Amino acid sequence: MRKSQYTEEQIHGAVKQLEAGRTAQEVGREMGVSVGTLYNWKAKDGGLEIGEAKRLNELADENSRLKRLVADLSLDREALKWVIEKNGWSSQLSAKK
Repeated sequence: MRKSQYTEEQIHGAVKQLEAGRTAQEVGREMGVSVGTLYNWKAKDGGLEIGEAKRLNELADENSRLKRLVADLSLDREALKWVIEKNGWSSQLSAKK
């Protein structure tokens, strides 16, 4: 995920300006972003406080890291199962039981 050149405080300030009644064109021209970007920010962070938005982003980053970890571990498990079956160890293990 690409890191924004704007801080959470700047994004939050822009959203607050939109909610206060300034037009998206004015705020966008001032910040150097498109109107679409402002509406995306508002849809994502509208109504949240700065701390809440930061925590939400941290949780999203942690969630994606954990998903990658689960995928890696699942691949390792499948590879080990394949090796056990290929070498015939699975029949030896079941025969000992």
